[in-house]
Amino acid sequence: MCDEMIVSQFPDAIICSDVNGKIIRWNDAAVNIFGYSEQEALGASLNLIIPPHLQDAHWHGFYAAVKSGYVKHKGEVILTGAMHKNGTRIYVDMIFGLLKNDQGAVAGVLASARENHSKSK
Repeated sequence: MCDEMIVSQFPDAIICSDVNGKIIRWNDAAVNIFGYSEQEALGASLNLIIPPHLQDAHWHGFYAAVKSGYVKHKGEVILTGAMHKNGTRIYVDMIFGLLKNDQGAVAGVLASARENHSKSK
């Protein structure tokens, strides 16, 4: 129960996807930043929030990380463009990680995001 409370109430967006890029976890902060309800986001592609001109680069890095088990910018905050549900381009500070099962195989991808208000305005 505590784990669920932490994830749902964490002040930064927590977005988890499976290895195919389908959203499997979307917390309240993600709703506030990106505008999509949890029901709208769950099961959707990460393309939901990735601007079209960044999608090729995103998927190249995403699948490379899933295949290698290594995130190029692990632990680094990266400023990136994202899309709000209303079509507005926003900027978010994101940090990425991999979710691994007990055998060490990649089971999903985790991102945490915080809107960068200095760039989004």
